[in-house]
Amino acid sequence: MSELLSKESKADVLELQDKIERFKRGEIPEERFKAFRLTRGVYGQRQADVQMFRLKLPYGKISSDQLRTIAGLSEKYTNGKLHFTTRQNIQLHYIKLVDTPEIWEELESSGLTARESCGNTVRNITASPFAGIDPEEPFDVSPYVQAVFEYFLRNPVCQDMGRKIKMAFSASERDAAFTYIHDFGFIPKIEDGVRGFKVVVGGGLGAQPFVAETAYDFLPAGQVIPFIEAGLRVFDRYGEREKRQKARLKYLIDPKKGIGLDEFLRLVEEEKTSLPYKTYEIEAQDKEFEQPLHYNVSTIKLSDQQAFELWRETNTFQQKQSDYYGVTVRIPLGNISAAVARSLATIAENYATNDIRITVNQGILFRFVPEENLQFIYSELHLLGLHQPGFDTLADVTACPGTDTCNLAVTDSTHISLVLEDLIRDEYPHLVAESNIKIKISGCMNSCGQHMIANIGFHGSSIKSEGKVAPAMQVVLGGGVDRDGKGFVAEKVIKVPTKRIPNVVRTLLEEYELNAEEGEYFNDFFQRKGKIYFYDLLKHLSDNSTFRDEDFQDWGKQVDFLPEIGVGECAGVMLDLVGTILQDSEDHLLKSKKALVDNEWASAIYSAYNSLVIGAKAILLGEDVRCNTHKGIINDFQEKIYAADLIRLDRPYDELVLQINKHEPTEAFAYSYVDQANDFLRKIVDFRKSKQVVLNDDQVVVSSHYKA
Repeated sequence: MSELLSKESKADVLELQDKIERFKRGEIPEERFKAFRLTRGVYGQRQADVQMFRLKLPYGKISSDQLRTIAGLSEKYTNGKLHFTTRQNIQLHYIKLVDTPEIWEELESSGLTARESCGNTVRNITASPFAGIDPEEPFDVSPYVQAVFEYFLRNPVCQDMGRKIKMAFSASERDAAFTYIHDFGFIPKIEDGVRGFKVVVGGGLGAQPFVAETAYDFLPAGQVIPFIEAGLRVFDRYGEREKRQKARLKYLIDPKKGIGLDEFLRLVEEEKTSLPYKTYEIEAQDKEFEQPLHYNVSTIKLSDQQAFELWRETNTFQQKQSDYYGVTVRIPLGNISAAVARSLATIAENYATNDIRITVNQGILFRFVPEENLQFIYSELHLLGLHQPGFDTLADVTACPGTDTCNLAVTDSTHISLVLEDLIRDEYPHLVAESNIKIKISGCMNSCGQHMIANIGFHGSSIKSEGKVAPAMQVVLGGGVDRDGKGFVAEKVIKVPTKRIPNVVRTLLEEYELNAEEGEYFNDFFQRKGKIYFYDLLKHLSDNSTFRDEDFQDWGKQVDFLPEIGVGECAGVMLDLVGTILQDSEDHLLKSKKALVDNEWASAIYSAYNSLVIGAKAILLGEDVRCNTHKGIINDFQEKIYAADLIRLDRPYDELVLQINKHEPTEAFAYSYVDQANDFLRKIVDFRKSKQVVLNDDQVVVSSHYKA
């Protein structure tokens, strides 16, 4: 194993190898193994026997050498393709499970990871790709994103939550990172010379979008990590786990369906006693950037100067460092070959700086480009076919992979995206630079293509007509961030067959150009006219009496549409054993003991907490008691097991467990709490054994509510 790997990375690789071997021998149930591999970035694909492998790139930052490493991995282990995502990540498709430990080792050796890029964890932390060079930013948020990423990576607080957590940091009030759709969002501010953030919580997309609520108008920067950690602890304890579709933070803080924001913040304050850091200051000094290797020393002759000028207008901007430019590159569908990836890495080294950023609209950003290098970059991109103007404009359509690889996708996202980009370029060339209208497409309602924050959005669906099913897309309008940085979620308007979507776009653009008031933003136009107006405008395209044969075929297909929706990797599991859950409890206890050896008191305490709760869950399920939240488990075990005198403890169970937020994470308390968790596990295992004498077998739990 490479000497470049850290101790933690080596442990991750070895554990992944061990789990795969045990899974292949039948020693680990498939669903339990799935939960493990997801937290290692290994995600099931639509096609059988292959996986999607996702990296974790905080704020989309990647070096030229790292990009070359990923290019090499894509050629060695898969189809030689890289996919950039809307969460500033890179995904590789068609990976064999047995190859993932070797991929992990090479990634970790180059300073990259896939740890917690999938599963019920803190996912990749996104940020404005312009952070550090944005002329409007109060300060560079990149060091803060990096610190949050490092703090919560492998942190026991977020390894086994009820659902995923997504965070974003904007660079300015314009909110280019879309903080308003995240579980935790941060917008930088300076008050009285102190750096801090406006904090929003509880945003989300999916089938039921929520706009995040403001938790703090200003939170000092040193309070960011303690606030997140306390918030995660509250979410872990009170968040839904049985009903997966209700298990996000947005439902917990909803006053109608959860505890509400005020109660959430009260519980956050209550949790702060147990935190290892009451403040966590982050070093945020401006770092020197590497100069490009080559400067323009002679004038390059371009074949089409006008095309270059349009590209310069739409794909470059002057940084806050006035001597330099940021250069953005459109990547159609976010897909590139390994060869193109290597070329982009070389362009960065030669003409920019060795600090490439993947953008939230699936493109890339070169930073610190001297003005005299712009023509050279353009000419190099032209050779790659990546010189098209209109980055992050109407002509730059965002789309998820859809039915190409995703289990949950209903309809195609990729072919239609390219059709729409061609439509804008060919029929509306004067709108290629239109940056106030965005088109985004998802293959299903889950919004991986972020359709609900598009001015014009689409998600996969279907329409029944005379015994047949037509592939369709739900049209949504009015999402995105306005000129003042206020975020909006789009409204559903109408479903239309996928083959008619180009006519939907034509109709909307022509209506906007014809009837919008001078300088009127598209979303303002939509609000002024109203949803019903646009429904009536598009209704003729949804009339099934006019359907033709082609309307029953999806883009890229020559046969009639047949819905084939698989089971997503985030779906609830339907089978588990009480004994397996007890083993989970023991595993957490072992982690707590290891943390004691490493003098990591807070980690030891939280792992012991997990052992106590998961152990109680096993006993409750054995007694046919449903488990949907950690708090519910604590209450039910106290009432139905401890109070019923089925298991005797030295103190009430709820008091035992909830010591965690009553004590500072000291060495003395850590040892005491782990000892109590060890004693509790011994007693519940003895109780289970006494039950099995009667049952003569381990009880099977056929349900999804064990996930708590």
